[in-house]
Amino acid sequence: MHADLTDAQTALIHEWIGEGEIIHDHSWPLQDTTVLRVRSSQGDFIIKASSTSHHIRREITAYQAGFDGLDGRVPQFVGGSARSNVLAIRYLPGDLVEGTPSESDPDTYRQAGEVLRRVHRPAGESRDYFRALMLKTRAWMNKTDGLVPEPQLAQLRDLVESLVPRPVDLVSTHGDYQPRNWIQHDGEIRVIDFGRAAPRPWVHDVVRLSHQQLLGQPALAWAFFEGVGRDIGEAEQDIWVAENLNQAVGTVVWAHDVGDSAFEEAGRAMVTRIL
Repeated sequence: MHADLTDAQTALIHEWIGEGEIIHDHSWPLQDTTVLRVRSSQGDFIIKASSTSHHIRREITAYQAGFDGLDGRVPQFVGGSARSNVLAIRYLPGDLVEGTPSESDPDTYRQAGEVLRRVHRPAGESRDYFRALMLKTRAWMNKTDGLVPEPQLAQLRDLVESLVPRPVDLVSTHGDYQPRNWIQHDGEIRVIDFGRAAPRPWVHDVVRLSHQQLLGQPALAWAFFEGVGRDIGEAEQDIWVAENLNQAVGTVVWAHDVGDSAFEEAGRAMVTRIL
């Protein structure tokens, strides 16, 4: 079917959807992920496969847990194998929201918030999450020499040390919730790509939006939080700061490592806003 698929992956795909024809190749070579739109006698499907990426296993776990009340708003799971690192879902029609007029429409964010509210299934309390998050942030900071101005780095370290880890409530987060993973079809907002799904505090899914589309856009922010049905209050302030720190510093280091200068600069802007 495709040169980058193993024999085992191809066999599973045929088992799930039958013989198919590749309609479009959406692969992500930098992430060692093959993404194909395939058409068979059973319809159109999205196939994701990799030899190394852990994102497919996360996505399989997310789909197997189910999405109550979201039929038609997220792709339908067809089959997945964590052992072979391959996944098949039904193709969900729609156009990406990113870069279209819908990206600045409050109704887009209200609907996206409503979908996120259903994605966020309770996943229990964790006594380790906060502490582990701070350890990851410190590890990122140890790689920021020359990437973040020294005075800012000193402020970041002080801010990290001021946070006191505590138990936090987790939910099943999307992990990359923003318009590049939203599609629109006949006025309905749908959500794709659960490759970064994992149990986390609910505010994790708001960080990117708060530094991008919601920044300086109160109407969009109001619509989004109306859809979610909750706001970031005093009780979430410490984990909200912790999540922002982790994603900001992580963005700077990761983007630098892969040579994405624009994304690296976006990470530095996040750092400045946080401080």
